[in-house]
Amino acid sequence: MHHNRTLSLFFTVALAVAAAQTPVNDTAKLLAEVIRVNTSNPPGNEAKLAALLKSKFEPLGFQIEIITTPEPTKAHFIARLKGDGSKKPILLAAHADVVGVEREKWSVEPFEGVVKDGYVYGRGAIDFKGGLAVFAQAVMQLAKNKVPLARDVIFLSEADEEGGLSFGTTWLAKENFAKIDCEFSLNEGGWIMKNPDGSVRYVSISTADKSSISLLLTARGTSTHSSMPGPDSAIFTLARAMAKLGDYDTQPKLIDSTREFFTTLEKTSQPPMSTWFHDLVANTDPAKVHAADIAISKDPLLHAIMRNTIAPVLMNAGFRGNVIPGSAEATVNFRVIPGTNMDELISEIKAVVNDPRVEITNALTRMLPPGAAPRPATPAPQSGRDTDLFRALVRQSNVVFPNVPVTTYLFQAGTDAGPWRSRGIPVYGIYPYPITNEDLTRMHGNDERVSVESLRQGTDLIYRTLVEVAGK
Repeated sequence: MHHNRTLSLFFTVALAVAAAQTPVNDTAKLLAEVIRVNTSNPPGNEAKLAALLKSKFEPLGFQIEIITTPEPTKAHFIARLKGDGSKKPILLAAHADVVGVEREKWSVEPFEGVVKDGYVYGRGAIDFKGGLAVFAQAVMQLAKNKVPLARDVIFLSEADEEGGLSFGTTWLAKENFAKIDCEFSLNEGGWIMKNPDGSVRYVSISTADKSSISLLLTARGTSTHSSMPGPDSAIFTLARAMAKLGDYDTQPKLIDSTREFFTTLEKTSQPPMSTWFHDLVANTDPAKVHAADIAISKDPLLHAIMRNTIAPVLMNAGFRGNVIPGSAEATVNFRVIPGTNMDELISEIKAVVNDPRVEITNALTRMLPPGAAPRPATPAPQSGRDTDLFRALVRQSNVVFPNVPVTTYLFQAGTDAGPWRSRGIPVYGIYPYPITNEDLTRMHGNDERVSVESLRQGTDLIYRTLVEVAGK
């Protein structure tokens, strides 16, 4: 027993020393700099990051444009590396803004770009400043290596993705689409996931996104003095409706990309999980499909990509401690599978609530900022596999991660890919660095981080892909 403890301690120390000695590559250094520009949205301040990126790209011969929006602190950064024009451009798009933080719950300063134990820590390390750094470094490497190009390579640092309603890529495409037009594009999306032993389990490339629909539930009752409550309390009515939603789960709804994804998980899993994945995709027995659903849904990510999800996000009722309010409302956010119709969704939720005193409407009909361009509620078309970019991603994934399966994927959240996909331009999503399940839980959470080595691997993957698809 003493020998085993000594051996275990030796390996723990050795791994810690190895992590501490991991070389900090150029992508990790760039990411640390990018994190130090606080672009929490609101307010965003993406213009400050655009200034930093300009200082990196301009000396390498890129054509630079900074597109300001009606909100002066929000700006889109475009860097174009010219090719010979024989092929249409490729676009790499990454959003510059990040969500805010609960500072007291972080063990490091979230906007200092701390590098320790083989990781870069900071808000946006995974979503999506890590991707921005990988894309930027790969594109700049093309210029540094003077790679002859058959097509322009466009790098876009986007504003207002996390806000999502005002001056993001929908606004940019409406005002300046010629500057971001392309044959195909890379964006955030699929995952490169690790096994517990650190090896890469699979590479997933998203070809479609779930879209976001927010519904407003409004209950009404009699407004009166709190000493004389009546039977029609708006708050109690709304609470009963929300409790029904809390007990409800939508049915699995698989599309081609999720079928392929779960089939890949079947091949890379051990029983009983491999059986569950098989049953979800291929079994015709409703009882076995339901049992598979229950087992697989213990993983929140897997639960999310196979169904429309339901998440209460906002509530509002009352204005004084001695007044029973006449109305109460809750905003519920649904992330929906492509092909979901809003009217059908509203009908489904009305049936679940089953209370005529609760009105259910589209929450996005409320006032938007002047000049704002909301994301469309209708999902954009899925991107096909028959393109040079998709084939290059698969081939180069097989080079960087040998013997690792590559699969299409339905991204469980929304991205800014819609303005391109809605115009028939294929967009492929990838978080271009291997991560663990534990790393993934930190995204939008506390102590967000990405490994230095993963950033190196991701930069290698994207650079190789660009050379294949854009080089002469």
